[in-house]
Amino acid sequence: MTTPGPRLEKITPSNFEAATGIRIRPEQEFAVSPVMQSLAEAYVRPAGVAWPRLVMDGDRPVGFLMAFVDIDWNGRGDGGPVRSGLWRLNIAAGEQGRGYGRFAVESVAAELRRRGTEEMYVTWHEGENGPADFYLKLGFQKNGETSEGETVGVLALDRPPPPAPEPAPQAPVPSYPPAFHN
Repeated sequence: MTTPGPRLEKITPSNFEAATGIRIRPEQEFAVSPVMQSLAEAYVRPAGVAWPRLVMDGDRPVGFLMAFVDIDWNGRGDGGPVRSGLWRLNIAAGEQGRGYGRFAVESVAAELRRRGTEEMYVTWHEGENGPADFYLKLGFQKNGETSEGETVGVLALDRPPPPAPEPAPQAPVPSYPPAFHN
């Protein structure tokens, strides 16, 4: 039995099908590539550039993330900026809104801090069903750049992320006179 609660797992032959089975909501498909494409891209990159992980809650796959580590941001090999960050984030359609996306972003941030990275980058497609509000609420700041038509956001890793929102208050349970309790 696996301990409940979110955790990351390295992609292996035993969880490959679970990872590639992650599906986001249809209206979000414009904003992120399918897991299979992400894994193919990880495969063709130099070792250590892509950091793909399956997000699990207990024995249940709930999402997929892929970080990028120390890439030549401009892709020209001219000594331009070297950056690390979140490359892909796919939270299963039925699992969204439960904190798994925040967990995934915070997990990547922790891994990058462990590696000595000072800033975490992410890009996103703008739009009604895009993830801009999600990333901005986590503390990412637009830096004025675009990359392949996507907005670039940066998070300073020297400060903790904003606190998670408080859960909605529960309605009080009405108390009844003792005669109504059987």
